[in-house]
Amino acid sequence: MRKFEPHARHTWGAAQAWLLRAEITPMADPSASAHRTACCPMPSHVATLLAALDTSGPQSVGQFGRFQLRSAFQPIYSLSHMRLVGHEALVRAQDENGQPVPPPTLFAACRDAAELAHCDRLSRLVHLSNHHRQGRQGEWLFLNLHPDVFTRLASEEPRGYLRQVADHFRLAPDNLVLELLESQVHESDAFTEAVARARHDGALIAIDDFGAGHSNFDRVWRLQPDIVKLDRGLVARGAREPRIRRVVAQMVSLLHECGAMVLMEGIETPEEAMMALECDADLVQGYHFGRPQAELMPARHMPATLQACYEGLSQKRARQRQTHREQVAPYLNAIGHAGVLLSAGRGIQEACRSFLSLPGAEFCYVLDARGYQIGHNLWAAEDRPKKGALLGPLDDAQGACWSRRPYFRRAMEAINRVQITRPYRTMNGRHQCMTASMAFRCLHDGVEEIRVVCGDVRWDEASPAPAIMP
Repeated sequence: MRKFEPHARHTWGAAQAWLLRAEITPMADPSASAHRTACCPMPSHVATLLAALDTSGPQSVGQFGRFQLRSAFQPIYSLSHMRLVGHEALVRAQDENGQPVPPPTLFAACRDAAELAHCDRLSRLVHLSNHHRQGRQGEWLFLNLHPDVFTRLASEEPRGYLRQVADHFRLAPDNLVLELLESQVHESDAFTEAVARARHDGALIAIDDFGAGHSNFDRVWRLQPDIVKLDRGLVARGAREPRIRRVVAQMVSLLHECGAMVLMEGIETPEEAMMALECDADLVQGYHFGRPQAELMPARHMPATLQACYEGLSQKRARQRQTHREQVAPYLNAIGHAGVLLSAGRGIQEACRSFLSLPGAEFCYVLDARGYQIGHNLWAAEDRPKKGALLGPLDDAQGACWSRRPYFRRAMEAINRVQITRPYRTMNGRHQCMTASMAFRCLHDGVEEIRVVCGDVRWDEASPAPAIMP
């Protein structure tokens, strides 16, 4: 297990004002520096920050009291493009003896709010300067920003300020991604205006740590972020627990419907990387793909672990399809046999006897051409609900309409062909089930009708989830 990257979530407060306030000229090309300084005069407090910045070496270093501040950049990759698309900037501090200092210790050493603000502004300067000096274009730079400070963009700064800051560092505004902790997103007009101004200047908005604590989709609907970073805890649990993995996949799908790309961060193992692929995440970040380091990864870099993910996914899906076919074949054959017998005028008990004798088979039922259930459920003897059982009010399904369900729609689209659903939550307990179905023609009072025979099968959580259903 990797150690937590404490710097990635600074001790936030007034210190976060650097990104919105510091106007620093590029470290190279004196003529360009003079031109940009003339266009956007530097605030007086920036001179103090510049004096604390050493740009004589290969990397810009900020001097804050007895501490030296440097940058580390962790790569971010697109799963679909299979290459590098950006970096998140992280602070690295050392004391006078060259010993690493965790960010919480660094910020705790600040004696007051003013000193804390100076330290944090200097760290922003270090990140932007080091990124600029490596001359990278066409990639995202993720910078963490507290919502309180972000709000000042609307109340204290002129329009176009972020564009000016990006211009100073020769960074295309749309390459700048502002990360806001989801739990601290404000519900205020000033915050909404700050979002509008940031977007007007070309910056992207990312919500960080979504899924931690009291996360809710209402913030996503209101803020409409470009990127949502899922909390590391969701990633770790989803890789271990099939039920959580299904929830995460649905969460990713809903975030896509909200118009956001999804980044899974903190990926440390092949299993977590595989889950990101299976859940249809767009971007990934974590030790499994690349550790934070002073140098940016080469342009369009693709780590071997990313290629291995796709190879592993192909093999896993092939195994799943084979296993799935073997597991469901008896149920498909049995429900098909039931449909043939029902089409010939046999009774439901005789027709479904073979299906209900299979392990895990729960009950069978028949629907008319509109999806309404004809008669009651025919239960396997051992699965028949006891009186007063859980969800008892739902026991009587006669006349229920199942026309919305995939097992009905797909059966009606392919008469005489057996279908089976993905696992879903049954209405007859707390477990998951799959439904096998087949539409067939039969005579009723001398008139040909179409009906659908269905059979529910209890799905074992430990079974491999089918990648592609037949």
